[in-house]
Amino acid sequence: MAKKILPLEEGDYYLSEEGYKVFTEQYLLKRGYCCESGCRHCPYGFDKKTGLHR
Repeated sequence: MAKKILPLEEGDYYLSEEGYKVFTEQYLLKRGYCCESGCRHCPYGFDKKTGLHR
């Protein structure tokens, strides 16, 4: 199954000091699933260290 590509809107991300896009909780909730990459604002509670969701 192909993953749906969502257009980015205001509030979906910000730029880190290093210039990387950091997705916000708003965007991650719109996306609708956890990618298990340890996103900084993960609303799904994934812990990259343990590999588990809270």
